[in-house]
Amino acid sequence: MNSKSGQIYATGRRKRAVACVRIQAGTGKIKVNDKNIENYFTTEALRGYITQPLKVTDTSHALDVLANVKGGGTVGQAGALRFGISRALIKKDPALRPVLKDCGMLTRDDREKERKKPGRPGARRRFQFSKR
Repeated sequence: MNSKSGQIYATGRRKRAVACVRIQAGTGKIKVNDKNIENYFTTEALRGYITQPLKVTDTSHALDVLANVKGGGTVGQAGALRFGISRALIKKDPALRPVLKDCGMLTRDDREKERKKPGRPGARRRFQFSKR
């Protein structure tokens, strides 16, 4: 925690995406890569997914979230941002840990894309079998 400004930093990861999250007291604004969340994540589903930790802990109107996200796709970035927000909330108030843990927001989803194997068209897919 940055004691001078009251900002709390946390990192969230999902697939190839990394989100560096900073929360501070405010009015509920969320900025991702210096853009409003509505402009960065265009679908309502992703925005709802990202704001889940704030809604569950009833802090959505009391905190501002500033995040830098890089790598991966939009869904991976949304997952990384959600995880980073959850970790930052716990640093701010450890009493929120049971609430977030029960909702499954403190578990890092470590599934990565499996690499393509040589001699195959994909990771596990094989070419069509031909008897003749």
